[in-house]
Amino acid sequence: MPASRPRLLLVTPPYHSGVVEAAGVWLPLNLAYVAGHARAAGAEVLICDAMSLFYTHADIARTLSDFRPDIVAVTAFTATEPDAREVCRTAKRFNPGILTVLGNVHPTFCWAEILAADANVDVVVRGEGELTIEELIRAVAAGATDTALAKIAGIAWRRDGQPSATPARPFATDLDALQPAFDLLDWPLYRYYPRPAGRLAIVSSSRGCRAQCSFCSQQKFWQRSWRGRRPDAFVAELELLRDRYGVRVAMLADETPTVEPARWERILDLLIERQTGIELLMETRVDDIVRDEALLPKYRAAGVSHIYVGVEATRQATLDLFRKDTLVARSKQAIELINRHGIVSETSFVLGTLDETPASIQETVELAKWYGPDMAFFLALTPWPYADIYPLLKDHIATTDYRNYNLVEPVVKPEHMTIPELRDALHRATGQFFRDRLRRLAELPADKQQFLVTVMKILLERSYLGAEMRAMATQSAMPEEIRHLLSLGV
Repeated sequence: MPASRPRLLLVTPPYHSGVVEAAGVWLPLNLAYVAGHARAAGAEVLICDAMSLFYTHADIARTLSDFRPDIVAVTAFTATEPDAREVCRTAKRFNPGILTVLGNVHPTFCWAEILAADANVDVVVRGEGELTIEELIRAVAAGATDTALAKIAGIAWRRDGQPSATPARPFATDLDALQPAFDLLDWPLYRYYPRPAGRLAIVSSSRGCRAQCSFCSQQKFWQRSWRGRRPDAFVAELELLRDRYGVRVAMLADETPTVEPARWERILDLLIERQTGIELLMETRVDDIVRDEALLPKYRAAGVSHIYVGVEATRQATLDLFRKDTLVARSKQAIELINRHGIVSETSFVLGTLDETPASIQETVELAKWYGPDMAFFLALTPWPYADIYPLLKDHIATTDYRNYNLVEPVVKPEHMTIPELRDALHRATGQFFRDRLRRLAELPADKQQFLVTVMKILLERSYLGAEMRAMATQSAMPEEIRHLLSLGV
């Protein structure tokens, strides 16, 4: 029987693919929110950010031994699901009485598969976790009987030995009432490599996505809904992070922060008025950038320095397959607008559809150069098992090892390419794009020149693209001054 004040260990799986960790060390905002509500329910909480700490499973075992939790809860998207389940196995080996919990996108949709396959996972939290974890903590404190669990909306567990789910929990109606436990984070750990002097936060001004992209998990998770925070509350949170934790760079976790123009403009106005001094990195939709053409000077004045827009394809037929609900011409227009206002532009292209060929990939690379983003990455089409596009792709899936479902390793085999051919083509595509950007570096403003050289060094040293970038940088066609800037000694 756990103590009346249960101990909860929140864990990020120790998974790495050379993607997100290449640009910085990103705090687990979802666990900070869950921690805040678990603590409000009476739990003693520890966050073990094994991913950011580059912990091994043995390191996690030592943390278990030191903290001796009653509950271990692990966040899991598809690529991290195997390691998340391994954390649960480690917990059960340490103490079979620990209640193990999985949450986040993949378990939300694949709870039945997980519970049927792995006895080390006791409970799955489906959907938003803050209010669910409060009720789960109280149930554990009282004994966590089947009767108690059955009263908690938004979970799945084994009832009479069979996977069973309670009704879905409605989304929280007031995002400003959700209070993350920022004080439980190890702040010196989190940083954005292109700005090494600036401590990095991940923040959320809204939740949800009303798009219907067929390959994406977010619109499925949020059920094509969207909720926004009050502008004043969001900006006040940024000021708190700056003043209390020394944050100088913040990335918006929002999928579509600009979906309501009046609210978004109010956020920009407040950021300008209060001069927060925080550099903002964000993602938004191509169509919203085009819509906001007149507002882009405010973006820059508010501290927005980097905007990612998901172009995804340069052929209209592929955009239509992906249900992007936009036009190819809009993508170029959006990137040109971002560039015109001195903001770093980033985009990605999803390649590896069933009709992909080396020629079509090369065509995408050439069009990507023409679009002119500062940064572009060429990603593998990944068949999340719950995505709308999955039925079209399932007969062409080359591996069911979820660790490969990371947008880097090709999982779907095109009809006219092998998996190794596709992998090599994706890496070459990125190398070709960045070689073109570096050759034209002098055309960019000085701050962008320095930023791109820094990014290139990071890709060389830290990312899955390191080998391709090193090969690119050693080519005789690379200007000598660029090779000198990269400090490769070649």
